[in-house]
Amino acid sequence: MRTPSLLFSSMLVACTALAACGDDSIRITTTREGGENKGVLKVVQTLQCPQTQGSLTRKGTAQNGGTVCVYAGPRGSEVTLHLQPLNGASVDAVLKAFEDRLSRDMRQTIAAIEASAHAETTGGTSGSDSATVEAPGVRIQAEGDTAQVKVPGLSIDADGDRARIRIGGVTIDANDSASRVNIEGSSGDDSVSVQAAADGAVIRTRAAGDATRATWLVTDGQTAGLGWRLVGYEARGPAGGPLVIAVVRAKETRRDPLLDDARGLLTLNVGE
Repeated sequence: MRTPSLLFSSMLVACTALAACGDDSIRITTTREGGENKGVLKVVQTLQCPQTQGSLTRKGTAQNGGTVCVYAGPRGSEVTLHLQPLNGASVDAVLKAFEDRLSRDMRQTIAAIEASAHAETTGGTSGSDSATVEAPGVRIQAEGDTAQVKVPGLSIDADGDRARIRIGGVTIDANDSASRVNIEGSSGDDSVSVQAAADGAVIRTRAAGDATRATWLVTDGQTAGLGWRLVGYEARGPAGGPLVIAVVRAKETRRDPLLDDARGLLTLNVGE
C-alpha cells in the first residue's frame, strides 16, 4: 500500500494549527496560544497610533479623523490600521469588502487555488494485496493503493495520491497529484479554514462569541512574478462594532514580527 505523501504533512499542519491531535475535543486558537482567555473588547472612538510598534514605524499622522494609520514594516511590508464602523451592515459584509479589495493584490494566487479546487482528479486501485483489521471501535481496511482507517476521533480515507482525514471536528482533504490541501474545522462556533494549492494558501479563522475576532490571509511562496506575497487582515471589535482592522501586506513570506506587531496595534486599541 502506498501512503499519500501529503497525508502526514497535512496531519502535522492540522495538529500545529489546531493545537490538538488525536483528541476528540479540538481547540482552535485564532490569534495566540491561550486564546480561550480573551477579554472584553473595547468600543473605540479614535485610533491610538504610536510612532513605533515593534518593527513598525508610523508614516505621517493619523488620517481621516483618526480612523486610519499607516505603518512601514521590514523589507517593504506595510500595515494599515482601520477603525471601521458597521453603519448597519453585518460584520461579514464589512470583512468581505476588505477581502475583495485585498484579493486584487494577489489575483494570480487566488485564481490558482480556485482552479485547483475545481480540477477533476481521479484515483485508482492497483495490485491485489488486501488486509482487514477489526476490533472494538477500530477498523482498518487496505487494498492496493486504497486504505480506510477509522478509530474514535480519527478517520482516514486514502486512494492513491488522495486522502481525506477527520480529526474530531476537523476535516482535511489532500490531493498529492493536484498539490492541494484543504482543512476545515470547528469547535463550538470557532472555525478555521485553510485552502492550499501549489505555492499558495488562503487561511481564514473566526473565534466564537458575539465579539469579532477574525483573520484572513493569502500567501504565495513563489519567488518571481509577484508584487505582494502575503496580504490579509486581522479584525477585532465588540458586538455592534466598530471594528479595528489591521491590514497587512508583505513582499516576503518569511517569518518576521510583522503579524505579531500588527496584533500589538490591535491589542493596544481594542484589547485581546
